[in-house]
Amino acid sequence: MKGLFIRFGVTWIAVFLAGYMIPGIRVDTVGAGIAAAILLSLLNAVIRPILYMVSIPLILLTLGLFTVVINALLLELVAWLVQGVHVNGFWPAFWGAVVISIVSTILNFWVSAEGHWEIVSHESRRPPRIIN
Repeated sequence: MKGLFIRFGVTWIAVFLAGYMIPGIRVDTVGAGIAAAILLSLLNAVIRPILYMVSIPLILLTLGLFTVVINALLLELVAWLVQGVHVNGFWPAFWGAVVISIVSTILNFWVSAEGHWEIVSHESRRPPRIIN
């Protein structure tokens, strides 16, 4: 459960960064940002998999780029449903979806399923080779 709240927080940070970075996206209040993050997380968990399944041919045809279009449409839906979140058209929603995806991916990389912050490192188990 703790991991779920951390992921909501990550989405909240991503939504605010998109609102700060992308012209055409505006988040008026912290409460609107929290509501948008919760709604976006719920839509991503429930609606997005259905949309992905329906649009598999387009996703394959565009080599996966259509997933960003789906995310942009969900962001526009959130802006339509949450008062205080404004998205002025498709292209700001598209670039906002890109920013939200990148920030969420980077921040979620350090959160475990149990809700703990993790540092991921790669250690080689092979002994170093000695070259003569």
